[in-house]
Amino acid sequence: MLVLDNEDQVRNVSPDFSLLANVETRGVMVTAPGDEVDFVSRFFAPAVGIEEDPVTGSAHTMLVPYWSGRLDKRSLEARQISERGGSLSCTLLDDERMEITGQACTYLKGEINISDK
Repeated sequence: MLVLDNEDQVRNVSPDFSLLANVETRGVMVTAPGDEVDFVSRFFAPAVGIEEDPVTGSAHTMLVPYWSGRLDKRSLEARQISERGGSLSCTLLDDERMEITGQACTYLKGEINISDK
């Protein structure tokens, strides 16, 4: 996780995905205080085939405790500012649990059949 000074810096991050793919981690987050929300972020994971994830719930399980402590707030509004992006309402319930909610839309439907043979 890289913490930057402001939302514009997060928005303007331009990673070298081929270089980032060699980092031995699932992904890299960049975050900063938001202009209209408590914090913003972006998540890059080229090592697992995802250059930039539009909205990453699992990343927020690390971001929420960080920003909660930094801002001294248990309820936070977040925005992942990828191209598609999304807004999340996050509440730190205790040291191990949080609630993350937001809007979603169906972007893919399919069926997978697995043969027993």
